[in-house]
Amino acid sequence: MRSLVKKSITAGLLLLACSLSVVAQDASYKNKNALPEIGVVASNALSLDKEEILGDVMMRQIRGQAPLIMDPVLDEYLQDLGNRLVIHADNAKFPFRFFWVNNGAINAFAFFGGHIGVHSGLIHNAKNESELASVLAHEVAHVTQRHLARKMQAQQRSAPLALASMVGGLLLALASPEAGMAALASSQAASAQMAIDYTRSNEEEADRIGITMLARAGFDPNAAAGFFSTLNEQYRLVSRPPARLLSHPLTESRIADARARAANYERVNLPKNLAFHLARARIMARYTFDEKFSLEYFQAAVEKNDFPMAEAARYGLALAYLRNNKPQLARPIIESLLDEHEENLFYLDAATDISLAEEKYEEATQRLAPHLSRTPRNQVLALNQANALIEGGQYQQAILILKDFLMVNEEYEVAYQLLTEAYKRSRDRKDMHQSKAEVYALNGAYQRAIDELQFAYNFTGESHLEKQKIRARIKQLRDDEERLKRL
Repeated sequence: MRSLVKKSITAGLLLLACSLSVVAQDASYKNKNALPEIGVVASNALSLDKEEILGDVMMRQIRGQAPLIMDPVLDEYLQDLGNRLVIHADNAKFPFRFFWVNNGAINAFAFFGGHIGVHSGLIHNAKNESELASVLAHEVAHVTQRHLARKMQAQQRSAPLALASMVGGLLLALASPEAGMAALASSQAASAQMAIDYTRSNEEEADRIGITMLARAGFDPNAAAGFFSTLNEQYRLVSRPPARLLSHPLTESRIADARARAANYERVNLPKNLAFHLARARIMARYTFDEKFSLEYFQAAVEKNDFPMAEAARYGLALAYLRNNKPQLARPIIESLLDEHEENLFYLDAATDISLAEEKYEEATQRLAPHLSRTPRNQVLALNQANALIEGGQYQQAILILKDFLMVNEEYEVAYQLLTEAYKRSRDRKDMHQSKAEVYALNGAYQRAIDELQFAYNFTGESHLEKQKIRARIKQLRDDEERLKRL
C-alpha cells in the first residue's frame, strides 16, 4: 500500500504537560538489589491504570507530531517481531504496541503503557533480525521493569517541574533526539531530557533481562553485544555518535558484561530471515533513500549480487521502480517473487500497488480476495483490498471491510483515513466527518475532532438516533479531555 499523505496535526501540549510534570525530574534510581515485584513497585507514584492512560496520551501526541511510518506491511512485521519477544517476558502488564518513526537515527525508545518506537535507521543499520530483536528486547525490559515509574517513586517528594514550555521538546526528543535536544536546551529543560535517559542501574537491568528474553525467544543472545560493539567501533572517532549511543552509553565494561551474560546461553546460528531483509529493503527503498538513489542502489545491488539476500534486493528494486513511476518494470519482478512465495504479504502488497498504478482495479481485488477470505482481518490484506475497492469505485464494499477491521483494530489510523476517503467519494458527508473526527482524536486533537462531529450533526437530517449517537461521542471526547486535565 502506498503511504498516505503526511499529517501536520498539532495537538494541545498543555494537556500532556499536566500528565508528565511529575515524570521529568532529575532522578537517579540506585537500587541494585534483586528484581522487584513489578505488580506493586512504584504503585504509590503511578498505578498501572494511570500508566496506561499516560501511555495513551503520549502516543496520541506523538501521532500528531512525529514523522511516523504508517505502513501496514512494516507494522505487521514489527508487531510480530515484538510479540515474539513479549511472550517470553516476565511481568508484561500491558498489550505492547510497536511503531515506526521515519528517522535515520540508530535508536529506539519505550514509554508508558507498553509503547515502543523504533527508528527506521535502526533496521537499516542492523545486520540481522537478532540484532534488531536485541534492541527491542532491551526496550521491552524497560517497560516490564517500570523504570519510568520507579524513577518517579524515587523522586516523588521533589517539586514537579513546570513543563508547559518544554513538553514539546520532550516529545521531539523521544522521536527525533537531535531536534529534541535542541528544543530542550533552548527551554532550559535538561531535567526533561533525564526523563528519557535511563540510569546506569536501569540499563544494567534492561541488558540482563533483555538478553534472557532474546535467548528464550530463540534469537542469538550474542546479538546485543555484537551490535553495540560494532556501533561503538564505527563511531569511535566521530564527534557526535548516533542517538542510541547518546541515550544508552556503552562502555567497554558494559559490552563485556553483555558478552558474559550471553555466554550463559548456547550460541544460536540462525539462517537469514527473509521477512527481516524484506522489511529492511522496504525501509531503504521507500523511506530512507530518495527516488533516484533508491533505483540506482537496488539496480546495483541486483546486478552485483550485493545485498544479504538476492530475493530482498529484487523486491527493493521493484519498490524503487514503483517510486519512479515504472510499474511495468516492477510487475515481472513481483510476479516472479509471488511464484516462489504466493502467500507473502510483502509481495501481495507490492502487487496491489502495481495494479493500482496501472489502473487494473479488478485485478487487484481478485488477487487479494482468496487470501482475505482465509484471514479477513489481516491488516495488510484488508487495507489493501479496501484501498483497491475505493480506487475502483466500489465504496460500499470498502466501507464494510474497513468497519469490520476497525471492530478489532480501533486505533489503526490508516483504516480511518481510508474510511474517510471512501465516505468522501461516496458523498456521505455525515459519516465522512465522523470518520475524520476519529483521525483527529487519535492524534489528541480533541477540539478538532469535536468540530468534525458538529459538522456531521448538520447532515443527520431527521434521524434522532444519529443525532443521539453524535452527541454521545462529543460528550465522550470532552470527558476524555477533562480527564487528562485532572491527571
